[in-house]
Amino acid sequence: MEHVKTEDQFQELINGNEPVVLKFFTDWCPDCKRMDMFLPTVFEEVGNVSMYEINKDDLPEIAEKYDVMGIPSLLVFKNGEKQAHLHSANAKTPDQVIEFLSESLNK
Repeated sequence: MEHVKTEDQFQELINGNEPVVLKFFTDWCPDCKRMDMFLPTVFEEVGNVSMYEINKDDLPEIAEKYDVMGIPSLLVFKNGEKQAHLHSANAKTPDQVIEFLSESLNK
C-alpha cells in the first residue's frame, strides 16, 4: 500500500474519476497494526481497489478537514468528494471492512 506523504499527492489521488480508499493511521496505533494483518484478506474478498495510507500525525490538517477523529479510519473518495467514512469503532474486523468497502465502492 502506497504511503501518501504530501497534501498535493492526496489531492491528486482523491480527484480521480475512480473511487480511491485512504486508510488513516498512526505509528503508535495498535488497531492500525491489527488492521494491516487482515487487509490482504479484505483485498482478496473485495477485489481490485486503489488503496493508500496516510499518517494522521504527518498530515493532521487533512485528517481534521475530513473529520478523522479515530484511527484507523477508512475514507472513500471520488471526484474530490468524500463518499464514505468507516470510523475506527466499526473497523475492528475483516467482515466490517469488507462490508464497508463492498457497499461504498459499488455506489
